[in-house]
Amino acid sequence: MKTKILLSLSLLLLLVSCNSNTIYSEFKNDFDSNRWLKADAKTFEFTIDEDAQLYDIIFDFSHVYDYQFSSIPINFIIESPNSLQEKFTIDLKIKDNSGKDIGDCSGDICDLKFKIKEKYKLEKGKYKVIISNNFKADYLPNVIGVGLDVEKLK
Repeated sequence: MKTKILLSLSLLLLLVSCNSNTIYSEFKNDFDSNRWLKADAKTFEFTIDEDAQLYDIIFDFSHVYDYQFSSIPINFIIESPNSLQEKFTIDLKIKDNSGKDIGDCSGDICDLKFKIKEKYKLEKGKYKVIISNNFKADYLPNVIGVGLDVEKLK
């Protein structure tokens, strides 16, 4: 019986790992009192091993349920292996027009994923993504964490 269970679990893990296109995933939740300071830019570094493939770059934002803002400005800097930088800001929508949280909420925590780059061609080499908030105050309140996922398209 134990052998069948172990075999089944091993097979399930193998199937899950084979279907994953995620080549990088990191989440940072080191915010003191759930406050993301404006000066606290988060840096994510990853390496692309295959040349000229298409990827999705996804921003992860986790916040306290029933967030007091409907959207927040987030700054991104993507530095490529040749040291070129692309800088842009998005207005991350937290709630829809009816005031309902857009993210996946469970209990007091909501997780929101937003594709900052879709079908984006990345060359082989090391990349750096720097993420900061552009909130009007010194800190953005009720933030659980932020992260970055890079997924290879098939």
